[in-house]
Amino acid sequence: MSQADRLRKAVDRLNKELGKLTFQEPVTHVLNPLTYAHKPADVYLERYLCGPPGRTLLLGMNPGPWGMAQTGVPFGEIGAVRDWLGIEEPVSKPSDEHPKRPVEGFECSRSEVSGRRLWGLFSDRFPDPEKFAEQYLVFNYCPLIFLEESGRNRTPDRLPKREREPLFERCDRCLTTLIKELRIVKALGIGKFAERRLKAVKESAGLLEVDSILHPSPANPAANRGWEEAVRPQLGL
Repeated sequence: MSQADRLRKAVDRLNKELGKLTFQEPVTHVLNPLTYAHKPADVYLERYLCGPPGRTLLLGMNPGPWGMAQTGVPFGEIGAVRDWLGIEEPVSKPSDEHPKRPVEGFECSRSEVSGRRLWGLFSDRFPDPEKFAEQYLVFNYCPLIFLEESGRNRTPDRLPKREREPLFERCDRCLTTLIKELRIVKALGIGKFAERRLKAVKESAGLLEVDSILHPSPANPAANRGWEEAVRPQLGL
């Protein structure tokens, strides 16, 4: 079995396990882009998750409504995914689509600022995305996006304990498998939540170094004061 097939197996298991979980209000819609956007997600897995040992893992929290929710790619700003990563595949409509957060795939005209900042930094440094993939990989801890009736995004850390714990247990297991399979020894959380989840699996996954970088979200005031300048030294760029 190839490395890609072993990763697919781990992701498929995660998707099946998460599909059995239930979430209560204020969450009204739960989407998993790895299922309805599985075509671009699988291309991303093959090209940019698979790779040599010793790369640095950059771990995000979960999808944004205008990024991975549209493209199946972590921090999936459409322009970056299509024009730099070279991925553009059909995306189906999710069964639980939120009317205020429509899934339009690569036809979506909205922009995800976090993804634009993250992938913009790497595309500036690596004109060839394959060179980027020799040193780094980007993965989201949880593939689910939780939406409230208003369309507001509810992050996994804000779920009640009874929902959060089984979710984290399953996501931890998939993350551990990915780290072991790809022989990663250094990982950076994109934000403090992701760093905490990395620390939770550090020993079992065999990580040697865990740290975090500033999250690029526009909701983070510090990121709006020069995100790229803040993270470049941490990434060695």
